[in-house]
Amino acid sequence: MEKPRRAVSVPRSYWVDDHLVAGAHPGALDGAEAEEKVRALVEAGLPQADDTGDRVLGCLLAGAIGDALGNPLEFETLETIRRLNPLPAPHLVTDDTQMTLFTAEGLIRAVDGDDRLTRVTDVLGHAYLRWLHTQGQPWSAIRSGSDPSTIPDEPDGWLVKERWLHHRRAPGNTCLCALMTGSFGTIEAPLNDSKGCGGVMRAAPAGFFADDVEHAFSIGAHTAAITHGHPSGYWSAGALAAMVHALLGGADLPVAVDAGRALTANAPKGAETADAIGMAVALAENGVPSSEDLESLGGGWVGEEALAIAVACALSADEIGDEAALTLAVTHSGDSDSTGSICGNLLGAIHGTGGLPATWVNSVEGGDTIRRLAADCATARIDGLDRSQPEVRTRYPTG
Repeated sequence: MEKPRRAVSVPRSYWVDDHLVAGAHPGALDGAEAEEKVRALVEAGLPQADDTGDRVLGCLLAGAIGDALGNPLEFETLETIRRLNPLPAPHLVTDDTQMTLFTAEGLIRAVDGDDRLTRVTDVLGHAYLRWLHTQGQPWSAIRSGSDPSTIPDEPDGWLVKERWLHHRRAPGNTCLCALMTGSFGTIEAPLNDSKGCGGVMRAAPAGFFADDVEHAFSIGAHTAAITHGHPSGYWSAGALAAMVHALLGGADLPVAVDAGRALTANAPKGAETADAIGMAVALAENGVPSSEDLESLGGGWVGEEALAIAVACALSADEIGDEAALTLAVTHSGDSDSTGSICGNLLGAIHGTGGLPATWVNSVEGGDTIRRLAADCATARIDGLDRSQPEVRTRYPTG
């Protein structure tokens, strides 16, 4: 039996008459060409990969490993990083992994009893408020700053009770300030003009629950727009979600990247992100990039640069392997944890956990929580969670 199509309550505002907007900027992919690239993936159907559960786990776990690998390197110079040989084993994660897990939890909670994604912005916004609570913000202050009728008296669900998440690991100011307003930004009504990488670095789970790459692109972009109002802040997140969705369905990485770029190129004000992805592809086509090559793409502090660095490194994995690709992704004098996290999301969605060194898997913080959440994501994606079970309703209350 064909699985019912999930619906999402966020508008695909970059569509016109159910078609992607063409010619959105000079030098954009030709509209017909972009349509063909994306529709080819949609029409192929991307049947469920046999190892979807391991790919979902790989996406989250490798993302956490890349984050932890880059954590001690952030703010260090390339010269200093190169003196660390080998790099320290990945252990402590940052806000990148924390917010990625709350994105996954929020999306599970947004799947209602009919297995339909609903109220994505509000439900994910509330998930990020639970993350904000883990960063030391009293729940009473969070409720008083928002509409208390929409927020429970106490933070609910199981993830917010995981004590290891209650640590501040240099959380981004944009995320903190945006969430403290008590309002949730949208593409149509942005809260700010930030294009920091705090939107894209948490967006990978948006690819888990979508119907196709276009749907994933929409969910990912609206996920990031809750806190980041610049087009490059949310289109980069949409592109990552589209890539992850395609990879989970068995697409090759170059095909997935091409689809993400095509979608972004034809989104309003998507040129900056599309061009950054194009530069990453061109860099990887010339061979395995050096750290200096990666720095030519930027420092990774903003959305399109972080995605570009991660894509360039992930595209090199076939030649150098996942371990070396993740190491490369953090070996630059920029936002190493975010580029490592995004690269890990992509590699894990391709290879599952098989390409990860056992020492890294065993050393990264929060492994048991990540496995539990990944299993629930895979169940929700494939079969849907049974909300008739009290335990499920307790762990993942709706809203």
